Amino acid sequence: MTVANAEPKTSSVLSLCTNPWPSALAPMQDVTGLPFMGVIAECGSPDFYFTEFFRVYPNSKLDPEILSSITRNPSGKPIFAQLIGESIPNLDRIARELQQFSIAGVDLNMGCPAPRVYKKNVGGGLLKDSRKIELILKSLRREVKSLLTVKMRIGFEDDRNFEDILSILNDCEVDLLSLHTRTVLGGYRTDPDHEYVARAVERLDCPVLLNGNVTSAKVAYSLKCQTGAAGVMIGRSAIRNPWIFRQIREMQLGMPVFEPRMNDLYKYVQNLFVALGKPEMDDRRIVGRIKKFLNFVGLSVCPEGKFLHQMRRSSTPAELFRICEKFMISEGLAFQKLNLEPFDSLLARPSQESVES
Repeated sequence: MTVANAEPKTSSVLSLCTNPWPSALAPMQDVTGLPFMGVIAECGSPDFYFTEFFRVYPNSKLDPEILSSITRNPSGKPIFAQLIGESIPNLDRIARELQQFSIAGVDLNMGCPAPRVYKKNVGGGLLKDSRKIELILKSLRREVKSLLTVKMRIGFEDDRNFEDILSILNDCEVDLLSLHTRTVLGGYRTDPDHEYVARAVERLDCPVLLNGNVTSAKVAYSLKCQTGAAGVMIGRSAIRNPWIFRQIREMQLGMPVFEPRMNDLYKYVQNLFVALGKPEMDDRRIVGRIKKFLNFVGLSVCPEGKFLHQMRRSSTPAELFRICEKFMISEGLAFQKLNLEPFDSLLARPSQESVES
């Protein structure tokens, strides 16, 4: 990887951050809503939040549940409202509506790798059409009076449009790029190539947040230094270790870095369970909901994948918490340090605990 020597670009985005450099919670659909934001805020907030995406299409309305993460933001930190869509008049319309609320800016999703999304030529599907991206961003730039930001991957199936899109981001005066360094078709299985962040830092007039396999505070610091990124955006690793933003801040300030124990992790799971529950949900649905999170938490619990295997087969809260107690509390485990990096060979896929399985 080429070491980027350039200083991070200054902008009004970075002026929103009171720390030496910013960290951000990545937007993850059906995950990073208001309940999870509240749990993360208790563990240590990032500098920036991004909402789950507002789906934009003719006659679409603002999703009230996603909107609550703006109107009831528990952290007081800047929050960006993310849009996904390709209809320019409707993207403009929703951007205008969102600016009536207390947001730091509007973010365009150009990276979602879900096939049901990109097959509609939105999210990551936009990366196949540079001209469409240019038309969307030019129009949004006229409508968005606050900050206009973009989250994208390096390309759809390859990087053929990468340089052209960087030029478009400059021409449209985008205020911040969050760059996930995989292709859309690469999903989450391929290795990220952070060299693309260094290339973006060199080309763009705006700051760049590095996204993709930022697994710990140490890795965040190392990748920032290597690429010249202005900061980091973290998604799945923040589910696994909700103290990661606190640890980054403590590392930045030269303070002792918090080392969570397994009993801290157990309390985190308890807090997640309470936060994710809704009055209309029965126990089975709540257990199913929290399993989405525990698929990532489990990557730091048991190196053999036994926690993942047993957790995924639980069906009641009592059964689920018996398994959590077994692997996090019982037999002296409570005061064991949490493994800050995921164990090798474990997978967060619901059907597999490890590469071997």
